[in-house]
Amino acid sequence: MSGFLGKTAGGSPMNRAVIFSILTMTACVTVPVEAQQPASTQASQPANPPPPCDDADYHQFDFWIGDWDVYDPAGNLAGTNSIQPAEQGCLLIEHWTNSGGGTGQSYNFYDPGTGQWRQIWVNGGGIIDYSGGLTETGSMLLEGEIRNRGAGGVAPFTGEWTPNADGSVTQHFRQQNPETGEWSDWFVGRYVRKNEESDQP
Repeated sequence: MSGFLGKTAGGSPMNRAVIFSILTMTACVTVPVEAQQPASTQASQPANPPPPCDDADYHQFDFWIGDWDVYDPAGNLAGTNSIQPAEQGCLLIEHWTNSGGGTGQSYNFYDPGTGQWRQIWVNGGGIIDYSGGLTETGSMLLEGEIRNRGAGGVAPFTGEWTPNADGSVTQHFRQQNPETGEWSDWFVGRYVRKNEESDQP
């Protein structure tokens, strides 16, 4: 090719036009990017992974999610509670305020290692740590201990949340007397959603 170019560089206009056309066609021939990639790379595009806590087990306690007014058995307002999902649905966070201004918080989560739900409650009075799951009737029943700060010590403790047909939720806490073994009610409350009207007992 170099000899040919050398001989024709000063040649006729036709020869120069032919050479220019050849060079232009060579420069315009490109290989598509897709063709340069291996077939396996083109075929296997990564799909979006499913949410980390999308299984039904992680949503067994969803009936407790919401903003609530909580009433005692006499129909008096005992406090307000907000339970909201967090961490892509892997956690429920509770923020409680009683009618006297006292507060408390809990973390609620399904533990795939144990196959149980667990709640850890913390406020100025102490800690409640218990675990469990759904009963045959559809309530959430947790069993563990209450650990009081200062006097009061440690005692067995249970919490049960029962969804009702009218959309409310009944919360029932019980504590065992370590000395006598007897169980007694620690708190009973009826949850009514803030955006729903309902006659109180």
